Amino acid sequence: MLNCRGAYILGAVLLVGTNLCGLAIPWLMKLAIEGLQAPTSQGRFTPAQYGGMIAVAAVAQGVIRVFSRTTLLNAGRRIEFLLREDLYGKLLTLDRTYFSNWRTGDILSRLANDLTNVRMLLGFGVLSLLNTVVVYTAALFLLTRISPFLTICAIAPFPLMIYIVKRLSASMFRCSKRMQEALSRLTARVEENVSAASVVKAYCREEGEIETFRQACGGYLEASMGVARLRGWMLPVMASTGAFGTLIVLFIGGGQVIRGELTLGGFVAFNGYLAMLVWPTIMFGWILNLMQRGAASMTRLGEILHASAEVVEPDEPVDPGVIEGGIEYRNLTFSYGTAKMLRGINLKIRKGERIGIVGVVGSGKSTLVRLIPRLFPIADGTLFVDGIDLNRISLDKVRSAVGFVPQESFLFSRSIADNIGYGKPGATREEIERAARIAGLAGDIARFPQGFETLVGERGVTLSGGQKQRVAIARALIKEPSILILDDPLSAVDADTEEEILSALSGYYGERTVLIVSHRLSPLRGCDRIIVMEQGAIVEQGNHAELLELGGRYEAIHREEQLKAEIERL
Repeated sequence: MLNCRGAYILGAVLLVGTNLCGLAIPWLMKLAIEGLQAPTSQGRFTPAQYGGMIAVAAVAQGVIRVFSRTTLLNAGRRIEFLLREDLYGKLLTLDRTYFSNWRTGDILSRLANDLTNVRMLLGFGVLSLLNTVVVYTAALFLLTRISPFLTICAIAPFPLMIYIVKRLSASMFRCSKRMQEALSRLTARVEENVSAASVVKAYCREEGEIETFRQACGGYLEASMGVARLRGWMLPVMASTGAFGTLIVLFIGGGQVIRGELTLGGFVAFNGYLAMLVWPTIMFGWILNLMQRGAASMTRLGEILHASAEVVEPDEPVDPGVIEGGIEYRNLTFSYGTAKMLRGINLKIRKGERIGIVGVVGSGKSTLVRLIPRLFPIADGTLFVDGIDLNRISLDKVRSAVGFVPQESFLFSRSIADNIGYGKPGATREEIERAARIAGLAGDIARFPQGFETLVGERGVTLSGGQKQRVAIARALIKEPSILILDDPLSAVDADTEEEILSALSGYYGERTVLIVSHRLSPLRGCDRIIVMEQGAIVEQGNHAELLELGGRYEAIHREEQLKAEIERL
């Protein structure tokens, strides 16, 4: 930011130089005309020399203007760059709770359209504002040097103009904010429909979505037209003020010249300076519009910059050394807002133990395991890793020790190798191939023309559901984590592939603590313990045989799966 401050100072100095050259021209014309009217006296320049000075001033004004505009506009671009970096960095610090309340399109609109408005304000806006201040200050000083009375007459309409513009600018802020919010809704609608294009087509909802988009466009159009109407009022008010002032000068100043109270050169110079005020006056309205739009955009960007994550680093983090994988829940209760998901969870998992978690949809299975890498905030003293309160361990330390495969297998629009290697920056090709082999992906990759360099498309669109899940598994395995969390990772693969992957994973587990969430029982049969959840609480636990003998909820799920298998064989 120091470089930007220096650029603004340099730009302001150059802008002053530009305007001094421009302001010198009418004064030189005044002197030249007065020289033509009276014999050349000693110590004065000839009219021809004044003409040369005017030419030099005009050239100097043009050259310096290039550098002044470049310097100030580049400063605006630089601040936009730094602000975009800050916004992106801030977004990466926020947690899932924050993003669950925001639409992706709205965030993208703020990082694109609102940033553009801020850049325009800090570039063209600052340039025009400085230029207006310098021109008005210098021109009014020179006007009073020529004729104080005529100056007062020329600026007499300005107080009325300022009053009208002040009233309009207040409405401009509200309309600009509404316009940016309407654009955010429009962007969110487009992003959502593009992402869900296959769903829209499958349900023949094209016409309905077009109509919804038309309504969003209509809202944006209405808000934009509101801004345009205000600008349409503002600019004529500015222009008419300058025109009315010029008319007064021609009427009163012309009479002064006829009566000999004002020289012809002074009258020409006065009109020249007054003409120089016309464009800054018009620009003043544009600046006010830009300031209101920029202020509205900064308000929206500030909502991101001032947001705070609920999951934060501990004030005095404890270094546990190498995390071995012991986990303990102590009377843990967790809620999403007002919806309670986990109730009084007490569970101790030993290092290297394999834990299976099963239950109906909404029973809290995924929530239970997502708390381990601190994806959501939890109360102190409710979850421990290796005997240390999880909230006292740094986020980087915890998450580096956890390999997490979520239900939704998100892939980046990169190659398969890049997606697998994302779990371990700098991973070698051998490590990537080994992780893919354990995840049961080697056979599929061999069939791709470009192998590991095959691009998966946006969100892995070119891969099947099962292939995406296996890439996500390989991405977690390549980290060599102490704690491996598999949140229903095999839901999109067939029984044979599932058996192959489970067999390969069993040799990989070693001394790692493994938690497997599944809605099917087949991936859980090799687990040391199986946890059965219902309505956010643990209702049963034990190994496969013990739970079957118990004859409770687990045995009912097992019987239901057997019936389904028998029906499928018929």
